[in-house]
Amino acid sequence: MATKGSLSSLLILRLLLLLLHFNPSLLYSLKNCTILYQENPSDHVYVDCSQRNLLAIPDDIPKDAVSLLFCRNHVLKLKQDDFRGLFKLRILELELNKIYHVENESFLDLAFLKTLNMRLNELTSITANMFQGLSNLTQLDLSFNSIQCIHKTAFNFLVSLQTVEISGNKFQQITEIQPILHVPQIQKLKLLDNSFPSFETKDLQLNFSSSLKELHVSGRNMQMFSITTPIFPHLQLIELLRPLQLSKMIWYISDKHFLRNITHLYLGWRVLLFKNIKTVMKSLNSLSYLSLDATSRWIERGLLSTVCNIPTLRSLNLMCSDLQNLTFELASCSQLIELDLSFGQMAELRKGSIQSINRLQTLNVTNNRLTIVPYDIRNLTFLEVLNMQNNTILTLSCEDFVNTTSLRELYLTGNRITDIKSCVIEKLPNLTVLDLSYNLIMTFGDSFEIPLHKLEILDVIQNPIKTLDVKKFQQLQSLKVLNVETQLLNNLYVCNDLQLLDHLTIYLRPRENFKTSVSNYSEIHVNSHSLKSLTLIAKDQPTDFDSVKKFLMTVKPAEKFTAINIYGDPPDGRTFKLTPELKSLTLTKTDLLIVKHKMFLPIPHLQSLDLSESEIKSLDFLMLANLSALRYLKLTDSDLSVVNETVFQYLPSLTYLDLSNNPFTCECLNAGFIQWVKSNKQTQVFNGHQYECSFPVPKRGTLLLDFDVKTCWEDGSFLYFISSTCLVVLTLLTSFVYNFLRWHLKYTFHLFQAFLYDSRKRKTMNPHQFDAFVSYNVHDEGWVYREMLPVLEGQQGWRLCLHHRDFQPGKPIIENITDAIYGSRKTICVISRSYLQSEWCSREIQMASFRLFDEQKDVLILLFLEEIPARHLSPYYRMRKLVKKRTYLSWPQAAEHPGVFWQNVQRALQTGDSENTDLRQKSDFRLV
Repeated sequence: MATKGSLSSLLILRLLLLLLHFNPSLLYSLKNCTILYQENPSDHVYVDCSQRNLLAIPDDIPKDAVSLLFCRNHVLKLKQDDFRGLFKLRILELELNKIYHVENESFLDLAFLKTLNMRLNELTSITANMFQGLSNLTQLDLSFNSIQCIHKTAFNFLVSLQTVEISGNKFQQITEIQPILHVPQIQKLKLLDNSFPSFETKDLQLNFSSSLKELHVSGRNMQMFSITTPIFPHLQLIELLRPLQLSKMIWYISDKHFLRNITHLYLGWRVLLFKNIKTVMKSLNSLSYLSLDATSRWIERGLLSTVCNIPTLRSLNLMCSDLQNLTFELASCSQLIELDLSFGQMAELRKGSIQSINRLQTLNVTNNRLTIVPYDIRNLTFLEVLNMQNNTILTLSCEDFVNTTSLRELYLTGNRITDIKSCVIEKLPNLTVLDLSYNLIMTFGDSFEIPLHKLEILDVIQNPIKTLDVKKFQQLQSLKVLNVETQLLNNLYVCNDLQLLDHLTIYLRPRENFKTSVSNYSEIHVNSHSLKSLTLIAKDQPTDFDSVKKFLMTVKPAEKFTAINIYGDPPDGRTFKLTPELKSLTLTKTDLLIVKHKMFLPIPHLQSLDLSESEIKSLDFLMLANLSALRYLKLTDSDLSVVNETVFQYLPSLTYLDLSNNPFTCECLNAGFIQWVKSNKQTQVFNGHQYECSFPVPKRGTLLLDFDVKTCWEDGSFLYFISSTCLVVLTLLTSFVYNFLRWHLKYTFHLFQAFLYDSRKRKTMNPHQFDAFVSYNVHDEGWVYREMLPVLEGQQGWRLCLHHRDFQPGKPIIENITDAIYGSRKTICVISRSYLQSEWCSREIQMASFRLFDEQKDVLILLFLEEIPARHLSPYYRMRKLVKKRTYLSWPQAAEHPGVFWQNVQRALQTGDSENTDLRQKSDFRLV
């Protein structure tokens, strides 16, 4: 066995590894388990993996779990790594599996485990190292396995163990459970339903006195119960049940001093011989609680006279005994404080039977056949709790409780009482709990006008009350819980006097020939400022939302509202206008086909919402509902087939979602929801991995999360997405180019055309047809013909190309322009404001600029007809570049000396190739 130091080092090492490898996303990605929702958030994580048909312990259990429920599965073995890293686990429930073997060190990391439940499995033995690591375990339940032997050192690790339940196994001898008793701290031991032939302390070899306080024993063949050694000095409770065979068990105590501390004794049906049981009763000097199950024959033979002579006895339980002939056997039990006569088949409790037990504080006579309140009760002045449920009491008389002024709790549910008179109530001034449910009461009359100032709980459900005038409840100043049922609530006033009312439950039972309940509840007024919870439950037939709306206009629950079995138009924005602090809302079994988001706007602090069984088809209403505080959302058993995952972006606080039992469709419409369930790290989808598909029919019964969402991206959707994205980008780019770069593109296009044309011209090497091509705007045509042509063609003899005169008809304009520019030695641009604004003129100067750049010759002559500032040339960036780098001629400046102007033009036209080299160097022209 490992030393304590080595075990501690091993635990520390594993803890460090856990911190290094802990994945926080596991908290919300459980495939086979769920994390239980907590109304009050805490650091404690409670995991439930019950009833999942699991064959092994899942490996994704959160490492900070403090409780793990793993009941009703099919696990066969527990392995070393099953609970690895669960250092915080306090409770482990493994009930109802098929575990037959536990590997050594399987619980090694569970150093803080307090409770281990392995009931109803198939263990056959407890090995030496099975419980290694469970040093803080206090409760162990191994009941109803097939255990036959326990290793002698198996319980050595359980140094804190206090309670062991090992009933229903296959132990043949009492000595086989001796290793359990070697734990000195054991206080409670259950050994019921084993195969012991006897339980005798002389067979238990203990070298110390046990701390055992409770011992529960029975055996299939047990014939002897014997305490002859002082090994249980602290024993306080013994439960001894009847063996299966008909023979009686022998009780033998060699020294009654061994039972000096016994205060509680439970004896099963006919477990001992009558003579023997009388001896037992006489040997218990400290007995305060006695339970005798089904002891009718013993009572007939006078057992109660012996029992009542135990001076320390305070509580007597005769449950399930045939007490119909009970007469005065209890008369001598005057020392009793508690008496249980339930399930006794009594039609009456005869006068004088218990009247002498005048200090009785608790009396239980449930499940008998009493038709009236027993006469003796009126004499029990110390009685505080009276339970008479499930009898056939027809009426309560004014004298029934004449002297029971100390009564605090009265349970009369399940009788046939038709009326409650005020004279009955006035005898009960200290009553705190009154349960009149499941009776035949039709009216209260003036019953509750009596000031029951201490009454806290009143339950009158399941009564055929037609008109309930609860205005009289205003005397119940301490009332906290009120459960009522009625056909018509007439002027329901729970007034300001009910300052302590916390919970109000109303069962709405429809009238005959039910049509609508709007008028039924139109005069309801509840003005309790303390009301926290309100529940409306329509029975048999549903009521409508109009009634609910009107009810909430006056009944204002502060925290919680529940309505069940409601139909009609759903609540709107006015329904919860007067309950702005509502935190929990439940509307189940309704027909909320259309839910409007305005319904939730007045209650922004809502934390819990349950709309189960409401035929809801979509969750889109949550997008505008402003439920930023919502933590719990349940919509089970509705009509959701497709879930839009974007809804959950509007629920930033959501931690728990339950959509079980909805007809989901396994198609690409749910692809986003499936991905969200698998990947989100905040919201736990309760049983998400168990959701089944209902549509399409071929996939019915398959799991929703098993649907392959990759196929949704392979059906063209992704291509459509890329195509539409490219189209959008292209549109944006085109818009940008058109607004900011269109002139650059036009210029580039024309340069390209000029380049192609120039290449062709070089191949053909055609001579120039004209001396100059004149580029001008139609608005300046008069100046060209009036001033330019007479001088340049008439006087100087130049051959000029003019577009209206020399362009070839039928040929594209752009080709005519290109041919004219490259067919002339020079290009003369006659520039004016009109010229700058002309599209064709712009193309002509761009073409000529390219020729200037390409041929590196002085082929461009600029003539300005108007004074145009350089800043006005900025939109026409090409012109501004040319003006900055080239000398130009200005007609306005030569107005007084036109001859000089035309001589300059002539000199420009005469410039030859040999001269152009120097000009080229001086111009420093470049394209932009």
